[in-house]
Formats: sequence, structure tokens, C-alpha cells
Amino acid sequence: ITEPVAGPLFADRAEDGETETGTIYVLRSKSDHPVVAEHREVMHKIGVTSGAVESRISGAEKSPTYLLAGVDVVATYKVYGVNCQKLEALIHKVFAAAQINLSIPDRFGHIVKPREWFLVPLGVINEAVERIRDRSILTYSYEPEAGVLRESRER
Repeated sequence: ITEPVAGPLFADRAEDGETETGTIYVLRSKSDHPVVAEHREVMHKIGVTSGAVESRISGAEKSPTYLLAGVDVVATYKVYGVNCQKLEALIHKVFAAAQINLSIPDRFGHIVKPREWFLVPLGVINEAVERIRDRSILTYSYEPEAGVLRESRER
């Protein structure tokens, strides 16, 4: 074996034989909820979809997942040759400490708690994506107090 690197989990383009399996997307809510308004610049929904992002967010204003409001797509990253559900679980695990605890009533008055919203600056999300690409993300977690990804001491 002359090349110990197995290759990226995803890249800006497919390598020979790879097919696009999805997209990581980062959204910002247009909600007028006081918590959202206060944290709008750092409050992001981070998800992975195997379909088109536009299809995924259509009707956002009617869905508690999107805080019953329209959303802006602030970043997307194409994914090649990975399981989208596992990748999303990994991203959510990295940012678990910054998951926002927000309860809102849905269209029928039932209280829901959207789970994929995090208080994380876009620059840190971009860094996480780069660490996913080079496979170093497995040793990192997000520290909300410092606003940084930090390498874990335990491996």
C-alpha cells in the first residue's frame, strides 16, 4: 500500500465511479420568534438530504421542522459515496452541545421541539465540513462557550 489515505468522504466533485448521494445544507430561519430573532446570525439548521434542497425546504412556513417560517439556504456541500443518514447523525453529534432547546406550537397548537437547529457560527460549520473531508472530525467536538471546534483529549 503506497497511499494510506482512503479518500475524502465527500468533495466538490465526484471521483471516477462515485455518484452523488446527497447534500449537506445549512439554513437560517426567517422566523420572528424572539429566540430566533435574537440569535439569527448563529442559529442554523444543519441537515443532509439525498434529494434536492429546494424540494426539502418547500413549504417550510407550514412545517415545525423549519420553525413555521421561510428559510434562507446559507451553505450547501455535495456528498459523494456516503450514507446521508449516518453523515447527518455524525454532524449532529459534533454539534450536540449547541443544539437549541426550543418549543413552538405547530399549526394545530401542539407543542413541538425541532431538533436540527444549533447555535453555531457559519465559519465553524465550514470548519467541520473541512474536518469531515479530511476525516479528522471524529476526534473533534464543538465547545459552545468558546465558539470553537476542539480536539477531544479522549480517543
